[in-house]
Amino acid sequence: MKKLYVLILCAVLSAPSSVFAAVGGSCSDSVSPEASAMFMDALFIRPIGLAGTAVGSAVYLVTLPFSVIGGNAGEAGNALVKEPAAYTFARPLGRSLRCNNS
Repeated sequence: MKKLYVLILCAVLSAPSSVFAAVGGSCSDSVSPEASAMFMDALFIRPIGLAGTAVGSAVYLVTLPFSVIGGNAGEAGNALVKEPAAYTFARPLGRSLRCNNS
């Protein structure tokens, strides 16, 4: 069981955000996402996004002293915490993050 957890964690950490964006449906307000996109988003993508947000927050806290010294703490916080949290919590179910920015 421990090997399964390690495998899942490795997959989450190595998956690019473009993989998660593939779930997104149409950005048009008149067309709602398909039920299959909503299903995949709710059962698989959101939990992975939640795990990514938690891992990103932990990495941000560990690397914060170095980011402050380097002068890029804001950029690191945005990339490691804000973007994964927005992807997980702020976008409509079944739609990609790009739809929120339109």
